[in-house]
Amino acid sequence: MTEQLIATDLVHEHNAEREGNLRRDYDHLGEQLSRRGIDISAILARVEKFGVAIPSWGVGTGGTRFARYPGPGEPRDVFDKIEDCSVIQQLTRATPTVSLHIPWDKADPKRLKQAASRFGLAFDAINSNTFSDAKDQKLSYKFGSLSHADAAVRGQAVEHNIECIEIGREVGSKALTVWIGDGSNFPGQVNFTRAFERYLAAMREIYDALPDDWRLLTEHKMYEPAFYSTVVQDWGTNYLIAQELGEKAFCLVDLGHHAPNVNIEMIVARLIQFKKLGGFHFNDSKYGDDDLDAGSIDPYRLFLVFNELVDAELSGAAGFDPAHMLDQSHNVTDPIESLMLSAAELQRAYASALLVDRAALESSQEENDALMATQTLKAAFRTDVEPILAMARLSKGGAIDPVGAYRKAGYRVKVAAERPAVASMGGGIV
Repeated sequence: MTEQLIATDLVHEHNAEREGNLRRDYDHLGEQLSRRGIDISAILARVEKFGVAIPSWGVGTGGTRFARYPGPGEPRDVFDKIEDCSVIQQLTRATPTVSLHIPWDKADPKRLKQAASRFGLAFDAINSNTFSDAKDQKLSYKFGSLSHADAAVRGQAVEHNIECIEIGREVGSKALTVWIGDGSNFPGQVNFTRAFERYLAAMREIYDALPDDWRLLTEHKMYEPAFYSTVVQDWGTNYLIAQELGEKAFCLVDLGHHAPNVNIEMIVARLIQFKKLGGFHFNDSKYGDDDLDAGSIDPYRLFLVFNELVDAELSGAAGFDPAHMLDQSHNVTDPIESLMLSAAELQRAYASALLVDRAALESSQEENDALMATQTLKAAFRTDVEPILAMARLSKGGAIDPVGAYRKAGYRVKVAAERPAVASMGGGIV
């Protein structure tokens, strides 16, 4: 039997106070959608199946380059992280998997599997880390890892990624995500071509170590920690990498890794078209890679991304099977609350995109009717789908109001008493 860290009686009591109003709201929305030829139960069924992975590092308090202010009851190790992730899944029923980051989460794989199965969780993609130096690491990644001029450093980085694959195999993961901070801070510091050649050669070694049923996800980022150039700086370079490596290599899109005015939804469409969309790290940003809560700044852009995803899903696009994961830095909020709300924002964007009148949209596009095309999208986006999201949580045993139930349960106060306070430390985005 799956263990629950929030008392089920508390969740049931919390839901009982809200269920009557929810069912009335749900029925009212159903009537509205029926007039548009939409079956609300079909939308609900799809939303119930939607899931997003929680990053293990996301349940800790984040920071900036200037400072980090620890929160109460922060996880002390990967097992505390798994417990926090289980609370998010218990209340939202939308986060069934955890994405580990090695070496931060390195532990006995058998213990990891046992800890996850205790709460009915599984593991998503394994993330390697060659963008910072681990304790007792022999060679430094200060000047790069997979693209480093020193073959010994590159070899160390390759070995680390292969170790991540082995850990992933033991815990049941099926994908490796590779993001590197390699780049330069001054013109002339590196030779762009040679650095990329070294990167590709190292990645081929990692790719060759993949099990047959695995995927390799590479992630692009336009800047930071290198501020003049980065080796994998945009989706075009990322696509080239996936093409060069082979059929098991795909591109991962982090919504915060683009310039403010970049059309991310079009990038998503291109990668779907050429069968190289591997998945997402969802967050939001204002100026750069802020890693803010998903949908907190631009919910319409999130909807437009899901519009492309739903279009591919409904049309049966070849090779379409993207992985979804949250990747946020929680500097001033309770990480568990932020992750619960972000999971709901993804469900909201997905449900809204399912409401788009595809036939009307295609007709407007073919007739060059720009106004009606955009109004078709807006009609779906403006529809309040909250009753669908809450009903999905209720039907799967979650909380109608996850944050409300979480606060009522006093989980943060409880773990703060059990987990020693973490001392404040210097800057560094987690």
